[in-house]
Amino acid sequence: MAKPRSETMRENRVKLIAAARKAFAEKGYAAASMDELTADAGLTRGALYHNFGDKRGLLAAVVEQIDTEMAARAKEIGARAGNDWQGMLAEGAAYIEMALNPEVQRIVLLDGPAVLGDPSQWPSQNTCLQVTKSAVERLIAQGILKPLDAEAAARLLSGAALNAALWIAASENPQNVLPKAVEAFHALAAGLLLQHL
Repeated sequence: MAKPRSETMRENRVKLIAAARKAFAEKGYAAASMDELTADAGLTRGALYHNFGDKRGLLAAVVEQIDTEMAARAKEIGARAGNDWQGMLAEGAAYIEMALNPEVQRIVLLDGPAVLGDPSQWPSQNTCLQVTKSAVERLIAQGILKPLDAEAAARLLSGAALNAALWIAASENPQNVLPKAVEAFHALAAGLLLQHL
């Protein structure tokens, strides 16, 4: 019995994203050949166009997948931190530290913004923003953070982590930049505290 069309399309999307992720990480977006990556997936260019519209649409899907994985990893690290405040700091620092990962660096932090535009407008970043906003709201309710607008504080925290990661990715010496970026992120976040912990 033949597979339902929706299942075949889902499988094709998974294959194309996996092939593109490998090609974009190894060669970069500009140098990745659509013919090679579709051949690696065992599919045609038609399948790529049908599922993603074009190479840019495929990059957007790859960036969303990696960014979602980054957010889940940061959340997992934050959950082990002990309390909501330490968790929020740990999540932000973890996101910044992921800028050292070559795949994250090339696809999400270098090629992503160059091709897809402002990362703060990506759907996956909006999800991260909402998670940070919820954490800020909890911390305000607990009397840990100043009673500021939760969205404003979350946007500034998220923006600081994202820009620190972008700085690391673009740096000639990312290992040198990382501790400076994390230290500054912690100092900025501490400015939101109602009183020092």
